[in-house]
Amino acid sequence: MFARMTPDATTAPGVIMSDQLAIAARVGATSGRPGAKPIPAAPPVTPLRPGLPPIAILVDYDGTIALTDVSDTVMAEHVSHADWERIVAIYDAGRMGSRRLMEWEITFIRATEAELLATAAAQPHDSGFAPFARRATAAGIPVEVVSDGFGFFIGPALARLGLADLPIVTARTTFNGRQGAIEWPNGHPSCRVCGTCKRQRVLDHQAAGRAVLFIGDGESDRYAAGYADLIFAKRALVPICLVNGWPYERWTEFSEIHAWLNGRLDAWRRDPAGAFPAPAAHPIFCGPEVWGEGVEDPPGAERPPGEA
Repeated sequence: MFARMTPDATTAPGVIMSDQLAIAARVGATSGRPGAKPIPAAPPVTPLRPGLPPIAILVDYDGTIALTDVSDTVMAEHVSHADWERIVAIYDAGRMGSRRLMEWEITFIRATEAELLATAAAQPHDSGFAPFARRATAAGIPVEVVSDGFGFFIGPALARLGLADLPIVTARTTFNGRQGAIEWPNGHPSCRVCGTCKRQRVLDHQAAGRAVLFIGDGESDRYAAGYADLIFAKRALVPICLVNGWPYERWTEFSEIHAWLNGRLDAWRRDPAGAFPAPAAHPIFCGPEVWGEGVEDPPGAERPPGEA
């Protein structure tokens, strides 16, 4: 159904860096109400059991499940700092870590959790995501939303889609009136560049015996896509794949990926050995192995105003 897009493809779109802030997350385990218990660190990945498809699916939220950049909308409506757009552009260009960005942003939010959730709730979502996720989980395929964001509105959004039990790997944000605080239960233990380490979640699923399909659209997704075995990319993730030489499938709607998955599952039933790739090691390009222990920004980083 899809032409395999590779770095020498002649139809690559213009390189437009995403304006994604990845402020996607979850209020609580299932309730979706302001003040619900924040999610803990993601549980360990269970090993692949015999007879199940050898693949896991990790999905970004902003601009991927949501049709708009919910994060940008929330921040634009509730943050008035004069330098906000300039600082976000620095992050979009890959010159600032997302953890530092969000730690800076959270100090300028002056809205209640309920106000922020109301803004997020008004954003549309891809209607094909819910049936796609249900199809995958019914087949025994793990599906997780992996978001390098604040951690307070993905849960309510998934609950409205009928997917309240879908695992979410993200940050933990709590509110006291109009002030927020953020923690990193799913960050890398010795790298501070990202708030949530998408790379580690990919590697955990691969270590459990599954190939990883990653679906995304933006800047923070590079740290998952670069280690995944299959990539579905759109918007800013497309030029990132092209520049780095990562083969990918171009997509627009989840209904397309749903059709692809149906075809792969049919092939797997006919020949379990050939339908999905084996999990493979990929060159390490981020994290303490490359940048050193405790690094807070990628190479060429800039700092928000007021920071040393």
